[in-house]
Amino acid sequence: MLERLVAPAAKDVLDIGCGGGALVRALAARGARVVGLEISAEQLAPALAHPSAALEATAPEATTPEATRARYLLGTAQALPLGNASIDIAVFMRSLHHVPPPELQSALREARRVLRPGGVVYVAEPLAEGDYYALTALVEDELEVRRAADDALTRASQAGLERATTIQYEVRVCIAGLDALRKRMVSANPARAASFDARQQELAEAFARLGEPGADPGERCFVQPMRADVLRAASA
Repeated sequence: MLERLVAPAAKDVLDIGCGGGALVRALAARGARVVGLEISAEQLAPALAHPSAALEATAPEATTPEATRARYLLGTAQALPLGNASIDIAVFMRSLHHVPPPELQSALREARRVLRPGGVVYVAEPLAEGDYYALTALVEDELEVRRAADDALTRASQAGLERATTIQYEVRVCIAGLDALRKRMVSANPARAASFDARQQELAEAFARLGEPGADPGERCFVQPMRADVLRAASA
């Protein structure tokens, strides 16, 4: 969907809340120049541990050996460690709702600040519905923070942005088992580990009940409704 709506190849892209770096690597492989941003060393560690990433000894960032098309930085959406007008596409891939609600407009203003003329902010947010939401809500119910993110997008003009495109779609999330689900959820927010472990039996039952069998033994596949928004600099 991101490729369809904003054509990132050969552009400078910022992945805000990059997690394990999967999107960074995928876009770099398609010819984009990508910066992956994470809030802490712990949450950035899986991206840096990937074979494609090599830690630089002289700077607090990492680059891929492949024409340095991918690098990683520590920082927050509310204070991006990049210069003005330095990025063609700022991406919040399922990450805007992780910004504290009082700081959402600051995050959108920062994304606007780093955009070059003609640049866009791409926001993909999971909707609070579907089997996958029902499963993950047992660990952390994100209904209120997702509503706050949606409200921030509705008021994007306060950050100097306006919606150019909005589209709803579905993704199929296939997970190998309960351990894989834990890893996926905790990598996005390490604080979820205790809640996951406390409700492991309930999660195991929901994992077996919701969704449908995947291609591999023990795998379950779930539907997650999504919405993608493309925002541009607001007209003067």
